[in-house]
Amino acid sequence: MKQSLKPLEAEAHFAQLAAWLELESIAERQRLAQRRQRMASANAEASGETIVDLVIEDHQSGVGGLFLITLVKRRRDQLLPWNRLRVGSPVMLSAQDEDGEDSWTGVISERSSRSIQVAVEEWPDGNLWRIDLTPDEQTRRRQLAAMGTVLQARGRLGEMRRLLLHQRNPVFRVERPLELPETLNESQQEAIRFAYSAEDVAIIHGPPGTGKTTTVVELIRQIVERGEQVLACAPSNTAVDNLLERLVARGVRAVRLGHPARVSAALRDHSLDALVAGHPNLRVVRDLMREAENLVRKSSKYTRAKPPRGARQQARNEARALRLEARELESQAVRHILDRAEVVCATTTLDDELLGSRSFDWVVIDEACQSTEPGSWVPIVRAQRLVLAGDHCQLPPTILSEQAAREGFARSLLQRLVEAHGPTITRRLDVQYRMHEQIMRFSSSEFYDDGLVAHESVRAHRLSDLPHVRPDDPMDEPVEFIDTAGTDWFEELEPDGESKFNPNEGQLVLRKVDQLLAAGMAAAEIAVIAPYAAQVRWLRQRAPHPELEVDTVDGFQGREKEAVVISLVRSNREGEIGFLGDRRRMNVAITRARRKLILIGDSSTLGGHPFFSDLLEYIESIGAYRSAWNELE
Repeated sequence: MKQSLKPLEAEAHFAQLAAWLELESIAERQRLAQRRQRMASANAEASGETIVDLVIEDHQSGVGGLFLITLVKRRRDQLLPWNRLRVGSPVMLSAQDEDGEDSWTGVISERSSRSIQVAVEEWPDGNLWRIDLTPDEQTRRRQLAAMGTVLQARGRLGEMRRLLLHQRNPVFRVERPLELPETLNESQQEAIRFAYSAEDVAIIHGPPGTGKTTTVVELIRQIVERGEQVLACAPSNTAVDNLLERLVARGVRAVRLGHPARVSAALRDHSLDALVAGHPNLRVVRDLMREAENLVRKSSKYTRAKPPRGARQQARNEARALRLEARELESQAVRHILDRAEVVCATTTLDDELLGSRSFDWVVIDEACQSTEPGSWVPIVRAQRLVLAGDHCQLPPTILSEQAAREGFARSLLQRLVEAHGPTITRRLDVQYRMHEQIMRFSSSEFYDDGLVAHESVRAHRLSDLPHVRPDDPMDEPVEFIDTAGTDWFEELEPDGESKFNPNEGQLVLRKVDQLLAAGMAAAEIAVIAPYAAQVRWLRQRAPHPELEVDTVDGFQGREKEAVVISLVRSNREGEIGFLGDRRRMNVAITRARRKLILIGDSSTLGGHPFFSDLLEYIESIGAYRSAWNELE
């Protein structure tokens, strides 16, 4: 339902976005300074943004002359602590010793439970290492530049600005007939037809498990079949790689932009760097660069005979001309590859130098709700038409500045447009293919107007349907809430005051994991989710199997497992629940499970909040309430 269509004044709006970006930059720098103060502390890893006591286990050369350094803990059998370092994260690799001030910038290129790989441009010298997440100022500069371009734009981009600032209404043409696969359900087909009919912008709203990315990929395929070119974006490298993988599987000619270390290893053959490296021009480029290097080297040598006047300068000028020729040939190769691509895939942090003034018939942004609004404007600059896909009822962008978040920086462009235009600009997918109906139903009622339907293939599926799970196991019920009220299992604060954990509740979580394993489940089929990093760390240190995934809610967005155990952590006499009160965060947590959802928490602490009050009422209505006292018998 349309709620607001108040026009936004362009200069004031972009000035506000720029002010929030500056607040976010200040917050990042402050957090970095705090981490440096904890450098010698035993709690240096508590924030999840630092890993210490690392040694180099392996190294190799990467694309573009990079060094790929694989690091593990000094005690090589030790797993890495829980951390926020994802593939593509900008980091600082530092020598960790008493006098060590040397550091190298890089990006995370791969990670596992025991190792982490960093791509750097220079070989680092040292024996013991630490990795720190660093602020991404380059991204902010690109966002500010894009907003400046939009503010001054006329023509098509000026029209797009007016629409996205509610100064005019979106326009849709008569829907053209499209031949769509019968494997798509009715709401997916309608969303594709609706988006394709947009003259300006359309939104595909994809609740959990409804096949949003499948729908987006089919929309893109339909567009390129009609000879139009698409820029397909997402805020994270993982989401972009997911799009690329599915597009390639559908036979679409797609090229992946981005730092080679930020591209999944399995997809690097589709990266621009790899395609340029295989272009016929590159043989000439290498010869020219080699010749230029020889001229510079020759001009620098001392000989007994004095060189003719001006000879050295002439050699350097010739070398400079050769390099310019080589760069132009390389640019021609890039243009040729991008011209032939049906889809260009990239994160929303686009490299303007690579794309130049290139525009696209369509820009499609997946997971658009996970991007701040300035992040969305970067690709929009190049859009003739725009499709945003995501779910504003799940996690918003991560914002460090409390002031900026409080003032509205956490509201994505997609959410703002939905609030302004409602169903006139949006189509929602309504059939979900992930969850047992009892797992789905509360989320459907609380967030989606009771509009979700469980597909027949998942509506009643249970753990016992898996061939390796005992059919008569008591864990077979799809939903359980285990109430710790009255146990006095109170939460605790970490020594540095950064996060909360609940060891007694954690012990019960591990007991439920053991019961799932005893029923025949594999550890890799189970996830443990805790909203607090301290609880994640506590659980990881005691997890029975390395294949068991334990992570925060943020780490599981877009993911699923057969069984999920959620530790809600908060238990106190004051009834304080902190950011558990963010309904969207809990929506993500409770919709990760396919066949089995176990929630563990203190109803006396949680029940004072309307969301948890409704959840507890639903739990009781389906007979899923259990007391922790029964677990202790």
